[in-house]
Amino acid sequence: METILLEQRIEPGVVTLTLNRPKVRNALDGKLVETLLKRLEKLAEDRTLRALVLRGSGDTFSSGADLATMRLMADASPDENLDDAHRLLSLIAQLNQFPTPTLALVQGPAFGGALGLIAACDIALAANTAHFALSEVRLGLAPAIISPYVARAMGFRNLRRYMLTGELFDAEEAKRMGLIQIVVPGNRLEATLADLLDELLKGGPEAIRAAKTLIRRLQPSFHDEVRLADETLALLTRLRASPEGREGLSAFLEKRRPAWRNPAPEPD
Repeated sequence: METILLEQRIEPGVVTLTLNRPKVRNALDGKLVETLLKRLEKLAEDRTLRALVLRGSGDTFSSGADLATMRLMADASPDENLDDAHRLLSLIAQLNQFPTPTLALVQGPAFGGALGLIAACDIALAANTAHFALSEVRLGLAPAIISPYVARAMGFRNLRRYMLTGELFDAEEAKRMGLIQIVVPGNRLEATLADLLDELLKGGPEAIRAAKTLIRRLQPSFHDEVRLADETLALLTRLRASPEGREGLSAFLEKRRPAWRNPAPEPD
């Protein structure tokens, strides 16, 4: 099965990219990340493109990083681990700097790295039944690579809470914080998306591209992004290979509590 479906919509110049791993809740493994990155790089060169929609197949937007793959990467060499993490960083950066408007359509749960994809899009709309979590700390990890993008979207104060607790929050809370801009009933998602695309297509194509360039310039400087990228890559690769990261991933995949949640032995 293809991990990405590329489909041309009825509207001219609008392309939809669909994460297509429904059996694993559209988890982001290396193949999906690499495929999506290549598609974005190619589409970025298409001057006829007016807008891009990112969505998930089935009833989940994305469960985030593929944990089985991450557990394997913990045993990989440092260079292999770094290369794998760098692909995700490149994907989110490419989506963030995409030259035409990007829309995330979130019809269901979105966890971990999926929040990075949502935050990197210009417009995010969600079903009122969708829910979200920065759940990495519960796996002995941290949302390292996606954190700069999520911080800009939902605000630093909100990020502090949800990054540290890993707790679930619903679509209305995501909207209040700014991660999601529009929340509608699930049966209104497609119509709302169509309305948004109609509004975007009213703008001059070159003016919108210029506006996207301006938006990019208004974000933190390139040097800050490079520094943050280096730091987040190093942090993620270190945590993956750490004893706690290994235990957290193993516990999740084995459907048991991680060691740090087990009660301490009684003193003699």
